[in-house]
Amino acid sequence: MKIEGFEPIFGEPKAEWADSRSDSLGRFLFHVSAPDSSHLLIQVTDFRSNTWEAKRSVLQLDDMRDEIGIGGSWSEFIDYVVASIKSEDVKLILEGHSNADGAAYAKIVAQKSKGMPRISISLTRLTGSAATEAMAKLSLELFTAFRSMQTLIVQEQERCLQLEKEAAAEKERNENIQNQPLYSKRQKLQKMNFSDKTDISASILSNGSQDSP
Repeated sequence: MKIEGFEPIFGEPKAEWADSRSDSLGRFLFHVSAPDSSHLLIQVTDFRSNTWEAKRSVLQLDDMRDEIGIGGSWSEFIDYVVASIKSEDVKLILEGHSNADGAAYAKIVAQKSKGMPRISISLTRLTGSAATEAMAKLSLELFTAFRSMQTLIVQEQERCLQLEKEAAAEKERNENIQNQPLYSKRQKLQKMNFSDKTDISASILSNGSQDSP
């Protein structure tokens, strides 16, 4: 079992307290990536006092697949995990209070769609330099993804512009081809008219010469 071709996922989970307390929560960002073919890494932060992380091996993920009851192949399970994380129903459940600011426990819960199995992954709280490093990593990965998307957009715009130029050139060629027979016909008619006029003039001159004494 391997995690292959995994594209990084960014998102904003819906943060809420497990006990439905009224304490307000700020906005969080999460980043899911595969640092290698054997692990999945999840990082969540509000860039202040709450930074969390979970690293799962393929064996742990396979155990989770059995626990939540998702059948099919390994690749189908990974596809389900990706679809769940990309869905609109991703929650960050916080619980308790730590000695520092923020919650003591957290888990991320994702569901592909209503009625489908839920994926629940417990997170480990990061503090000090570990939290700072995780926030820095998430920020840099987000910037890298932004630059990559920006490059793709520019390339697509250039491709569309090139296609528009080619379409305009093709249209112009078609119009020229369509106009060529009409132009040739006009030229032929003009030549015929000129020839007829020349013949008539020559005939008149010839008749005039014959009638002269």
